[in-house]
Amino acid sequence: MSTVAPQAVIVGRHRAEQPQRVITRRPVLAQRATETSEPQAPQEQPRSERSGRRWASRLISMVTTVVLLVGALAFCFLAVGPHLLGYRTSTMLTGSMEPGIMPGDVVVTTPEPASEVAVGDVISYHIPVEDRRVETHRVVEVINNEDGTTAIRTKGDNNDNVDPWVATLEGDTVWEMQAVVPKLGTAIRALRSPVVQDGVLWVALGGAILLGMSLIWSSDDEDDETDQDDETAGEQA
Repeated sequence: MSTVAPQAVIVGRHRAEQPQRVITRRPVLAQRATETSEPQAPQEQPRSERSGRRWASRLISMVTTVVLLVGALAFCFLAVGPHLLGYRTSTMLTGSMEPGIMPGDVVVTTPEPASEVAVGDVISYHIPVEDRRVETHRVVEVINNEDGTTAIRTKGDNNDNVDPWVATLEGDTVWEMQAVVPKLGTAIRALRSPVVQDGVLWVALGGAILLGMSLIWSSDDEDDETDQDDETAGEQA
């Protein structure tokens, strides 16, 4: 009587003898990854350079605005105001009224009734001697003449003696001091000198050139930012 080996054992032996398949994956080459990567964005300008240009543009614009504003205010005060508001301006040339009025200060005067002039008022008037220049001094004595006119004696606050004349006021008004603008007269006289006028011309020319360059720089920066925004939007799309 013959015996038959169990089939399960034979099948199991054949399965064990079959070679196993080993599956390996090829590594992704760096070159292929580089070729399929997205194109790099163009190199941007250094932030420090762009920031420096912007600050230079702002500084030039600020200085130009301040200079133009000061010039416009000075012109209105000295040239337009006297015609519209009726006041006068004069520059103090000496130190006779120190410390209240220093040399180079601009004295602002308004017309007041001559009959109301009083001791202690600071007025500007034509002296009755020499070149009849305009003097700005303080009234120390008021004299009412028999013919109805008013005469005065004056003195500088920084002078030891009273002015050596008696001035009769002409007309019905006298120009009384109302305000003092420090050093404005010195600046005006300096600006009128030929050296300063030539310098102002060259400075104005240089400022115009710098202003033009700043406008070009700012437009270039805006164009760069616009191009970068467009590229970013295209990549996102």
